[in-house]
Amino acid sequence: MKVVVYTSPACANCHQLKDFLNENKVKFEEIDLSENQEVINELIKKTGQMTVPVTEIDGELILGFDLPEIRKKLNI
Repeated sequence: MKVVVYTSPACANCHQLKDFLNENKVKFEEIDLSENQEVINELIKKTGQMTVPVTEIDGELILGFDLPEIRKKLNI
């Protein structure tokens, strides 16, 4: 299972999400959007929104800190 988390440094929900993933021993790649305008543009095209965090689990995007959906996708 591949998990990618798109974040920004000032995002409190991003920190909560990373803490949740770490506590549940979920390996993930973090992409800091504050350092990559190209990825920001790609996410806006895919989602139509400018929100963080965005969690990508095996290619499926979850917007915001939607804990029930994240738990469901990760079988936690």
